[in-house]
Amino acid sequence: MFVDTVKIRAIGGNGGAGVSSFLRRKGLPKGKPNGGSGGRGGDVVLVSDPDVPTLLRYERHPIWKAPSGTHGEGDLRHGRAGEDLELPVPSGTVVRDVDGVVLADLVEPDQRLVVARGGKGGRGNASFVTPERRAPTFAEQGEYGEEVDLALELRLMADAALIGYPNAGKSTLISRISAATPKIADYPFTTLTPHLGVVTFGEHEMVVADIPGLIEGAAEGKGLGHEFLRHTERARALVILLDPSVLQTDDPARQLEVLTRELEAHDPALAARPTVVAVSKAELLDEADRAELDVPEGTHLISALTGEGLDDLLYDVAARVDEIARQAPEREGFTLHRPLRDEMTVRRDSGAWVVEGITAIRAVNLSDLTDPDAANFVAERLERSGIVSALVAAGAEPGDDVRIGSIVFTFDPPDSDGERYA
Repeated sequence: MFVDTVKIRAIGGNGGAGVSSFLRRKGLPKGKPNGGSGGRGGDVVLVSDPDVPTLLRYERHPIWKAPSGTHGEGDLRHGRAGEDLELPVPSGTVVRDVDGVVLADLVEPDQRLVVARGGKGGRGNASFVTPERRAPTFAEQGEYGEEVDLALELRLMADAALIGYPNAGKSTLISRISAATPKIADYPFTTLTPHLGVVTFGEHEMVVADIPGLIEGAAEGKGLGHEFLRHTERARALVILLDPSVLQTDDPARQLEVLTRELEAHDPALAARPTVVAVSKAELLDEADRAELDVPEGTHLISALTGEGLDDLLYDVAARVDEIARQAPEREGFTLHRPLRDEMTVRRDSGAWVVEGITAIRAVNLSDLTDPDAANFVAERLERSGIVSALVAAGAEPGDDVRIGSIVFTFDPPDSDGERYA
């Protein structure tokens, strides 16, 4: 089953929690802090793999979560980091976010994209020791991993794409010139999925794609071929196959006009793509039929059944492919750099001030905020990170409720002398 578009949810692993622990020794009534830190959560990573043919596994399993980090322990034992979850996708996969922004075009083998970052591990109390704070009694919680929705779209990596009406002989041709085995029958829309075939002849080798048949209006969604027009976009050359049989209502000249128009409507750049035109099913044509064909000069007359004209066609296609390959030898992909979102926002909601952003979450991410030591440390973090200033600028007053994540507390900013309001 060929699947070339899917939607998935990627979830980074959660970070492990740090621990508050003490080593009791004589002369140290409070003990020596020795709480270890939690391990970071694993990332979800898409990896381009030319050996993966379709996106089928992701249609069957659309939700993927990386392993979480483990918690820290006493005696300075740190938690293990969660392993990254690598998801192989076919080379030629385009990755989009929920807004349709292209995050990556994974063309090169082993090209990688981190789509969901794992959460940071929480620090144990040993990490908070300072000359002023010799015995901290608090530790950090681990952060949740990122959770993102993505759309994956495969565009086949072919040197040449076979374009034509339904039942024009594309499947028969690719089965004759390669080891591909598409379904072949005498009714329209035989090909419901694209097929790739590796064609070897002489000193040449190229990958040819059989694109499901197009009809007039395909670019606007008519028929079945419109779903697969994207697979023509990467082809270095196009082979337009015309059907001269009496079963077709449009003669070859009309077919060529319609197919060219549909390709251009889908992507204007396709109009400039090197194109080879061929009339198939030559075994059905007598001398009079051949003389009456209204096709451009240089059009090949071929038969996938008898082999007539196939060598000339393949050498012509190979020459176009080689010419384009010399001009642009590498098909380069790309990945967008996605910085960690740190946009702090302050808004009013249901009588409370809501502060959002990774900085705010990290400021209150301690294990026990009822601990006076921890509460004082959080107050310092809120001031140092600019959150207090942002709340004051938004109009927050002493006594107002403030919510950060699941934590709700009373706003108690320092006065002009650095003392807190009563």
